[in-house]
Amino acid sequence: MTALLDLRMLWVTGKGGVGKTSIAAALAKVAALSGRRTLVCEMDAKGALANALGEDDLGFEPTEVSPNLFAMTMSTEDALREYLRLFVKIPLIGRISPLAKTFDFVADAAPGVKEILGIGKLCFEVRERHYDLVVIDAEASGHVVSQIGAPRVIADLVQVGLVRDQTQWMLDILDDPTQTGVAVVTTPEELPVTESAELVQRLTSETGAHVSAVIANRVLPMLFDRREQAIAEQIGSTLPTLTAAIGAGAPMVLEAARLTDARRRTGAEHLRWLQSELHRDAQHADLPIVTVPELFCRAPGGRVVSLIADGLAEELDIGLA
Repeated sequence: MTALLDLRMLWVTGKGGVGKTSIAAALAKVAALSGRRTLVCEMDAKGALANALGEDDLGFEPTEVSPNLFAMTMSTEDALREYLRLFVKIPLIGRISPLAKTFDFVADAAPGVKEILGIGKLCFEVRERHYDLVVIDAEASGHVVSQIGAPRVIADLVQVGLVRDQTQWMLDILDDPTQTGVAVVTTPEELPVTESAELVQRLTSETGAHVSAVIANRVLPMLFDRREQAIAEQIGSTLPTLTAAIGAGAPMVLEAARLTDARRRTGAEHLRWLQSELHRDAQHADLPIVTVPELFCRAPGGRVVSLIADGLAEELDIGLA
């Protein structure tokens, strides 16, 4: 599993609400702490990554938020400006709003055009080896297939010329499993694991991307082993005596423990189903499911990301500096 951070580009995606931004930030933090110069990028620019890293704001220009760790948010206009400067050799001064509006008009009519700018920016960072690892807080599962698949769509539409050449070197990076992987984040619940199983299949069949891991977030710890479970059941049968000896709160404590354990066992069943679905396809038979424990925190932020990073480092068997 240490190979997950030995990639050059790692996409992190999943159903909305499963904590993919926190996982992306934590993976980037683990990579940075292990000595890798790391860039983490938020593709939808909603500000969630800045919050996860404890920063007030992030922009298109990478900001060093801690040693070895740089963070940015994607901007179509800034990516277009950089593309024109680097590849078309057009120097641009000031804002390019009129050109950007024209580009938006064209992009709305042609699938994959807008997405390819953001992907091209990140692939360029990989190609030029500015970072050891680029972690991408990608779009949620409903949109990520079209996002990652954008260069392939353009390559299929344009067979020759400059545009074809530009997409081909991106595909060389995106389709290489030694360079690029996808981590699918889920939670141990029915709908997220169902979407995750479908997403793994779609990413492989429609984009050529290599799914490197499934990360199960917010996994409840085991409260009781089999022997302790039997004891808990015996205690439950003596509630009147227990209430008289301890107080009226005893039944509530026991019920809370029972419900928590039932929820954990249900979550474990969902993850077993997900693993069995993945193993039905020989291509994903060895795909690992990495677990991140439930942290019982009220809101995301830098402390939560640090705790997740500690858990991921332990799961990935990575020593941190």
